[in-house]
Amino acid sequence: MNIKFPHISPAEMLERLNYPEGKIKMVLDTDTYNEIDDQYAVVYTMLSKEKFDVQAIYAAPFFNSRSTGAGDGMQKSYDEIIKLFGKLGFETENFVFKGSDRFLGSTETPVDSPAVQHLLKLVNSLPNGELLYVVAIGAITNIASAILINPEIIKKIVVVWLGGQPFNWENVEEFNLSGDLLASQVIFDCDVPFIMMPCDGVSSHLTTTVAEVEKFIKNTGAVGDYLYEILKEATNDGVGKSRVIWDLAPLAWLINPEFMRTEVVHRPILTNEKTYSNNNHRNFMRVAYYTWRDGIFHDLFTKIKNQD
Repeated sequence: MNIKFPHISPAEMLERLNYPEGKIKMVLDTDTYNEIDDQYAVVYTMLSKEKFDVQAIYAAPFFNSRSTGAGDGMQKSYDEIIKLFGKLGFETENFVFKGSDRFLGSTETPVDSPAVQHLLKLVNSLPNGELLYVVAIGAITNIASAILINPEIIKKIVVVWLGGQPFNWENVEEFNLSGDLLASQVIFDCDVPFIMMPCDGVSSHLTTTVAEVEKFIKNTGAVGDYLYEILKEATNDGVGKSRVIWDLAPLAWLINPEFMRTEVVHRPILTNEKTYSNNNHRNFMRVAYYTWRDGIFHDLFTKIKNQD
């Protein structure tokens, strides 16, 4: 990688990786139409006013059976965010932004978008000493693109990402990481303060059922009913079926560090073969290894039930 990124000293990195006390400024980058978990995460974000001063929501690209390509996935995610905000009763103008319409073509070539430009302007407007927490719950194209356009922003942001697999797995194949492998490699390599919530074995504990959601948030309002309906449709009412709501994980850690237990490690190299290569000479990052499922869902359901 020929782009020169600022170096953050190990001591400063460790400080930036600490749990942030008090209310924080943050943005959420989400492929909202990809599954049904992003909708829960968007709602959790917007209702956690005690912790989050939300500056914007960005639509991220995705490509699977629910889209015809990365750009279509981003547009559908944008439309889904607008739909959710309508049910929450929140304004979207100058707050919800379209992201990249394609994935990275190389680790040095960004994909510009309204979301990327908003993030750059937002970071540049921060007072000295203030940080922006960038929470990503999809392919990390938008965030990597902003860093490639202006590498200096890594001095003022902390990236908290739901993606990848635990570092002891022989293969890290996972939707968010693999959706844009090049963007994922940028994040691992650029020295940005980085907190990662792996999927299988960690965030995968965030399961719920139609019966539970029906009991606790159905008939609590438009958004509670919507979250119930999309879960019911996705599980097809199968006996014994549950659904993983992965994307709550990074938000949960920021709300309460006891919700997600984490540790500081040296960041591995993410290879082209979608494996991790350990290198103890690389800078630090924080990674989760445990999820307190019950505490997280209690917090989410309580906020939905008691929303203003």
